[in-house]
Amino acid sequence: MAIISIGKLLLLICGLATLLSARQIDERGSPLSGAWTPIAVLVAFFAFALSLIWTVAPQGDALGSVAKYGKLIEIVLLMFLIRDRREAIYALGAFAAAQSFLLGSSWMLFAHLPVPWATSSMASTEFSVFSTYLSQGIMSAAFAAICWHLRFLVPGKFGKHVAIGTAFWALGSVFFVFNGRSGHAVGIALLSIAIMWELPKKYRSLVVLLPFLLAIALFFSSTKVRDRLTLIQTDLQSYSSQTEPSTSSGIRLNFWSKALQIIGQRPLIGAGVGSWSVEFNRLQREQNPAHQDIDGNGNPHQEYLLWGLQLGIPGIVIFLGLLLSVLRDSFRMEKQYARATQSVLLALAVACLFNATIYDALIGQFFCLSIGLLLALGLSRTPTIMHRIGKLT
Repeated sequence: MAIISIGKLLLLICGLATLLSARQIDERGSPLSGAWTPIAVLVAFFAFALSLIWTVAPQGDALGSVAKYGKLIEIVLLMFLIRDRREAIYALGAFAAAQSFLLGSSWMLFAHLPVPWATSSMASTEFSVFSTYLSQGIMSAAFAAICWHLRFLVPGKFGKHVAIGTAFWALGSVFFVFNGRSGHAVGIALLSIAIMWELPKKYRSLVVLLPFLLAIALFFSSTKVRDRLTLIQTDLQSYSSQTEPSTSSGIRLNFWSKALQIIGQRPLIGAGVGSWSVEFNRLQREQNPAHQDIDGNGNPHQEYLLWGLQLGIPGIVIFLGLLLSVLRDSFRMEKQYARATQSVLLALAVACLFNATIYDALIGQFFCLSIGLLLALGLSRTPTIMHRIGKLT
């Protein structure tokens, strides 16, 4: 993790240096031209940096949290550094190859085959390779949507079929390999919207029923989905009868209630970047003086509330503005590019309901890279001969 973090920092520095040293930008072809997402990213990052003035968090935690949100800048860098659609396709191909390698490794673990490069503590039990089953389930669902909607980009006689097969392969891992309920929810949402887009317009209103029908079908066909859905009821019953929740759902409910309290106490500017752990420990000690403090740089497992408790209600507005900016930019794309981008955006919006998805290192990196690549792909133009000559000169 340390080596990867250093690599990401060097990549960010090189990207910013390239951005600052560029003499001019071809505004007609640049994905940045007329895009709202870069503005939304910079506003969000500036807001977190500004909150260093009033944060209640220790300086180390606060700066660490600002660094975590620095990954958002990668979206802007990708949109700038990828110069045309051809380069975007190459970059997306490298991204897809890495995700396919990750997916294949998970299936190898599921088949109890040796995977020496698997470093996750959950590798042998939950079949996640580098992160957690929760993160990998969400990423696999989003990757399946990318493969499905951009299947026409895969070269070769059977390229389209390979992409479709990979999409189903990825969805199979979400529902039959990984236990993460967040991944199941994201998978159902993306499958529902994909089916809706394939239906004639007069039947698209059925999308309201599709998630429930798919959930019922998966409940009876997948033991992973059935066991995790059944566990929700057990967790909720346990939460209502315990003073200190110990289940996954119970811990989340406790975190969310405390996050809402923090927002209620500081609705205008929040408690500052990196303040979750300090504020949670304060509220817990008020109820139980013997409370053992949680470590710094934690999160309440909900991105919307995390932005709210750090920046107040304006923070939630800024986060929603970021999501809406990506959505607005996707409307400028051709249909299939737009659908792929909107699917990944939907995956992020759903995942953020149950986890601090952007704040987390690994899955946050996945979404920043995938959104940046898709925006660069969908908003770029296909290079012409004259455009290539202009670059050379």
